[in-house]
Amino acid sequence: MSTSISSRQAATDGVPMPQRMWAILTIALGLTLAVLDGGIANVALPTIAREVHTSPANSIWVVNAYQLVVTISLLPLSSLGEIYGYRRIYQIGLVLFTLASLACALSSSLPTLIVARMLQGLGAAGIMSVNSALIRFIYPRRWLGRGVGLNATVGSIASALGPSVASVILSVAPWPYLFAVNVPLGVLGAVIALRTLPLTPLSGGKFDLGSAVLQALAFGMLLFGVSEMGHGDSWLRVAVEMAIAAVSGFVLVVRQLSRTAPLLPVDLLRIPLFALSVTTSICSFIAQAVAQVSMPFLFEHRFQLDQVMTGLLMTPWPLVVAVIAPFTGRLADKYSAGLLGGGGLVVMGLGLLAMALLPNHPTTFDIVWRMTVCGIGFGFFNTPNNRAIILAAPPIRTGGASGMQATARLLGQTTGAALVALVFTAFPSTGPTVALFIAAAVAVGAACVSFSRLAAG
Repeated sequence: MSTSISSRQAATDGVPMPQRMWAILTIALGLTLAVLDGGIANVALPTIAREVHTSPANSIWVVNAYQLVVTISLLPLSSLGEIYGYRRIYQIGLVLFTLASLACALSSSLPTLIVARMLQGLGAAGIMSVNSALIRFIYPRRWLGRGVGLNATVGSIASALGPSVASVILSVAPWPYLFAVNVPLGVLGAVIALRTLPLTPLSGGKFDLGSAVLQALAFGMLLFGVSEMGHGDSWLRVAVEMAIAAVSGFVLVVRQLSRTAPLLPVDLLRIPLFALSVTTSICSFIAQAVAQVSMPFLFEHRFQLDQVMTGLLMTPWPLVVAVIAPFTGRLADKYSAGLLGGGGLVVMGLGLLAMALLPNHPTTFDIVWRMTVCGIGFGFFNTPNNRAIILAAPPIRTGGASGMQATARLLGQTTGAALVALVFTAFPSTGPTVALFIAAAVAVGAACVSFSRLAAG
């Protein structure tokens, strides 16, 4: 493992073995930590609220603070990656994430825990903002689909195992250990990253601090507004937040139009394949979030299943995505993302429709095969779409593409969760079923957008 790799070598066609193997390992390790901590705290919220003497409503900020900082930091950090190198941003992000995890474990009050979680979110954003960009330079181009597929496998497994890992840790140790376990793994990942991640071409530009502030304001107010809309908060307050988001976003876009490497990648959004792939991503993650937020309520309220069985029945979807991601990655190297993604989203839509039409007393098999269909459909969409987003951008703008890919996912998930809250308010007794019908319709709409890429080239 050597650090003497030039930018030119890294930019040609991947890095050689065994360096590639170690680089893949640190990327997988960092992604696992970031994804796990995105949801692992959910399971511990009641315990945390009790032990730091706060209300359940206030404890939710342990999760919200992390997600908000991740979302508003992705694009600025991906821009910094283009300027100073993806490897450097990844390393700093992993070190910050590790130190913040230690701070979370040592926190004894809600304010200190929230601050530590915000720093942890900033570190996670450093990892996720340049994750896909590094993959482009680690793998040979002909194997990029495999690399993206492996990344999807790691992310899906981490997402699926999150609640189980949290439950196991909490069964033998207090909640601070949820964060303490990150420290040795983070140190290991940082050491490997220092010695194996490739150097990449630098853009030579300057960081646009004004645009970073504007996009943080735009995305932050948008997420607050969407979340409060879903929870039935004051419409006047929501309107003010949405107005601030709209004005900030408009000023941001105008500011970006004259820049050669804009922080908000409006230059990449002029590329039809990139714009359609990002749109497909947002729509598909809305459908996924609507389904995955509403299904636990369907299982527990309508079918009277316990929490353990609900968790088990939610597992087939991400598990199937993890299993087929390497296969779809190989297909993505040969076939159009528009075709694979569109077909996958149609299958996902049919699976969601089948979930909405479940009988009142379904067997375990009735649910499992439907969840499996959803997982197969999403798996055929996810890897090819991620590959299309990264390859649609010029190599020097890979950071912008990587940041936009992660931002699209988070925007879709946040919007989907808020949509479920709105549906549950409008349909108190049949909310989960109505939400699944909506998820199926959104998935089919996303499929139409995906198929339109066949004409875009």
